[in-house]
Amino acid sequence: MRKYLEFSDQDLIALLKDDDPQAFTEIYERYIQFAYRTAYNILKDEDACMDIVQDVFVSLWKNRITIEILNPKGYLYTAVKFRMLNVIRNGKFREEVIYNIGNTNEQVSTFENNIEVKELKAFIDQVAETLPDTARKIFKMSRNEQLSHGEIADQLGISEKTVRNQINISLKKLRTSIAKFACLLFF
Repeated sequence: MRKYLEFSDQDLIALLKDDDPQAFTEIYERYIQFAYRTAYNILKDEDACMDIVQDVFVSLWKNRITIEILNPKGYLYTAVKFRMLNVIRNGKFREEVIYNIGNTNEQVSTFENNIEVKELKAFIDQVAETLPDTARKIFKMSRNEQLSHGEIADQLGISEKTVRNQINISLKKLRTSIAKFACLLFF
């Protein structure tokens, strides 16, 4: 029996291309946690992340003979990001992702994700600057100062319904802009 644990990634890819299921199993075991964390850092939904990761590995197995991979970790990172982009674009998590990133105060564990979060925050701020004055002020109070709708309404002397409507308008504008930015963010 071969000692797959000792094989380099390139050796495993070569064996995978030769239709070796144990090489696939070793790649899976080496990178399943990495792929999952990549998805979870954005979506924060265990089931959706596992579905995405499983789809990526199923695709890897199905295309094992024809696929050209130089770096399995880089390939899996890109494939997971692409699947997440599709999930977000299809709307299942779009609003949650925008809301969570707009409100995130937690430290991101990896350099790559830290840069992505900073880029997305900068993009959200840039889009927010194009909002009308009242909508921009309400959006910033909600997202940056973490104020509730009631607190914003009290401070601005407007109704909570107006606050809610302005935030919905802001999120709608963000949603239309985010699809364009998501392609840059995830690739």
